[in-house]
Amino acid sequence: MTTLETLKTSTLAFGRRLMGTAAAAALGLGLGLAVIAGAPAPVMAQDAAAQTGQPALWVLRDADSTIYLFGTVHLLRPETAWHSPVVNQAFDSADQIWFEIENPDDQAAAIPLVQRYGIDMRTPLSSRLNAEELGQLDVMAEAMGMSGAMLEPMRPWLAALTLSVAPLTKAGYDPQSGVELVLRARALEAGKPIDGLETIEEQLQILAGMSEDAQMAFLRSVLSDYENATVELDRLVEAWAAGDVETLEDIGVTQMRAEGEEFYQALLVKRNANWAGQIDTMMDGEGVIFIAVGAAHLAGDDSVQALLEKRGYTVERIQ
Repeated sequence: MTTLETLKTSTLAFGRRLMGTAAAAALGLGLGLAVIAGAPAPVMAQDAAAQTGQPALWVLRDADSTIYLFGTVHLLRPETAWHSPVVNQAFDSADQIWFEIENPDDQAAAIPLVQRYGIDMRTPLSSRLNAEELGQLDVMAEAMGMSGAMLEPMRPWLAALTLSVAPLTKAGYDPQSGVELVLRARALEAGKPIDGLETIEEQLQILAGMSEDAQMAFLRSVLSDYENATVELDRLVEAWAAGDVETLEDIGVTQMRAEGEEFYQALLVKRNANWAGQIDTMMDGEGVIFIAVGAAHLAGDDSVQALLEKRGYTVERIQ
């Protein structure tokens, strides 16, 4: 695998975060780039009419505007049931569809940015790790068909994201089955306008702008949690599909904050505040909007809903 191919592969992991890597990946926690090496596979992996789940859905309304808020998971097993009549009806009624970024599968835009923000030729990754950590890095890289040497030019945050792919794909999780790509395909088929709350570059700048200590903490958490990643991921997906927001908060929000306040503030709090402001502006317009973002953004005291309620809106959970 070439360096470019490695970079392509690494970008499918942008749903991962500090705690437990795999659990955080499934929640999305924001950075939802599902770019993978090669051409994308068909994403309509589920029969929406045949499979049902109960993932949480919220709505806020005024006299002429309705906005739905739906928490997503960026990587799923293809067989995971998550569609529901309530979610489908909300989506079908929408005049516009919004995601974290407009097109999470845009390789042409993502790869040059990953190279710009994720590569450091002056400081080899191995110089930042001890012997035990290097051994674990090699094990995880081999599980992806790579070698530790291929990660050498990567900054710690990018190496962490790249390595996060290993337990996910080994357990059968697939970015092409992630909620955003499925919904995006439906929106395109229906001719619905699609927009994004952020750009790919803005998302990458969040991780790239973190301190060296925070990036290394992220990488070390990936290395140490490798063996338990699937257990936490399965627990998270089960909770998400059942609409168990309390468990999602515990896995994707509370534990992440305990691991590192810098990650929590950068990846959730600041972005949630930005999005709440954008939604406030949307409410000045009219029509129906369906917004799908990583589920961790819709859980906890700093959630998008909580921030909207502070602005005077009533946000009602309808599933």
